[in-house]
Amino acid sequence: MQDNLSLLMGILPFETWNTLYMVFSSAIIASLFGLPIGIILCGTDQNGLFPHRGYHAFLEWIINIGRSFPFAILMVVLIPITRFIMGTSLGTNASIVPLAVAATPFIARLFEQAIKSVDRETVEATQLMGATLWQIITRVLLKESLPKLILAFTNTTVTLIGYSTMVGMIGGGGLGKVAIQYGYMRFNTPIMIATVFVLIIIVQLVQFLGARIVRSIMVQRGLEKL
Repeated sequence: MQDNLSLLMGILPFETWNTLYMVFSSAIIASLFGLPIGIILCGTDQNGLFPHRGYHAFLEWIINIGRSFPFAILMVVLIPITRFIMGTSLGTNASIVPLAVAATPFIARLFEQAIKSVDRETVEATQLMGATLWQIITRVLLKESLPKLILAFTNTTVTLIGYSTMVGMIGGGGLGKVAIQYGYMRFNTPIMIATVFVLIIIVQLVQFLGARIVRSIMVQRGLEKL
């Protein structure tokens, strides 16, 4: 028991930080790619601002393939690309590549759904007032859908927390490394339980912060009371 406690105190804080670093870095990268894709998906739809059947069908096809690709296989497939980008396929930094690639189609779809939820009459009214396409996207679509965009980011982050535990199987860092190398491979159940407990706490904190930010925005807009 004492040995497990000493081990946990020695590695758990550092690997918890590695997990947070991996998850939020990949979530931000995925958002930077996913938001434009979500906007284009919404805009090229038949009822969108710049409808184009061909572009929309192509993006739909790419997103559907990306979302259906098993993450365990994706990690292995991306090893050469990860090694090319990061110089190595092992460690915390290298793990960000497959995590970001896996999260991009997922969050792009969520962003598309969030943007589509904006009231169409509001968009049409803005068009009649002579607003440019850029103004409609930034001042109407993104602004009005901001709470749902934040929820999409929150849900993606929670999903990535689960994915981050799997990168330990291919030499990645974080809590997955602790659970696999120090827990599963050594048949050390207390280590595995402690790791799962920390992951649950992280998930709960992320969901709480995301919901809190959304509620704050809704209160500012007068749509919800304190």
